[in-house]
Amino acid sequence: MTEPMPEIARLGIGKVLDEMRVEFPDLTITKIRYLESEGLLEPERTSSGYRKFSFADVERLRFILRQQRDAFWPLSHIREVLDDMDNGRVPSAGRWSPSVALAADDLPDAATFSEKPSQVRLTRADLLEAAGIDGDVLDELEAHGVIERRPNQTYYDGDDLAVANLAGEFAQLGVEPRHLRPFRAAATREVSLIRQVLDPRAGDDAQRVTADLAALSVRLHTLLVRHGLQGR
Repeated sequence: MTEPMPEIARLGIGKVLDEMRVEFPDLTITKIRYLESEGLLEPERTSSGYRKFSFADVERLRFILRQQRDAFWPLSHIREVLDDMDNGRVPSAGRWSPSVALAADDLPDAATFSEKPSQVRLTRADLLEAAGIDGDVLDELEAHGVIERRPNQTYYDGDDLAVANLAGEFAQLGVEPRHLRPFRAAATREVSLIRQVLDPRAGDDAQRVTADLAALSVRLHTLLVRHGLQGR
């Protein structure tokens, strides 16, 4: 628990929501209460039962929400990290930190495609929790090939988690999983082109050229979409 603070420094749950909505516009009181019920938050209670959040409580909430949004951590891992922090241990981000390498212009570069395959291993329940989507959405993503596990693969990996998270954001804007099929089709065509170019190559040179071509294709796609939206 945090050190006692003057009452004026403590916020009710409504004020906390107002404070956090600048960075997390979709946050709700229900979500804050849920995180408390999961043991991730422990705000003080008044004699009347009202929650009072200290500065440390608010920062703890901010940390939880950022790890869910930016690092795709499930609550189970966030709980472990918070437990380490509460007990003075150095937490390890471990396997829950997918990242994308960006060039100077903030577009993905070759390093993004040179990374080793994701070591994240998630069950279906882990994926649903971390991405904040329900089972029907995941079923649709798999039915339309947006999330596609390899033959005999029983787990979901970090890329699946990132895709599911993006699908959840699309859904908030009214874009359903079936509408994402063109993205899968475009990616499949780009991969086919890269493989055609690579046919004569082998070894380390193939890996380097693969990363370069993949980065160029994503950068070109981004710029073409930007150009199209500008109405030129």
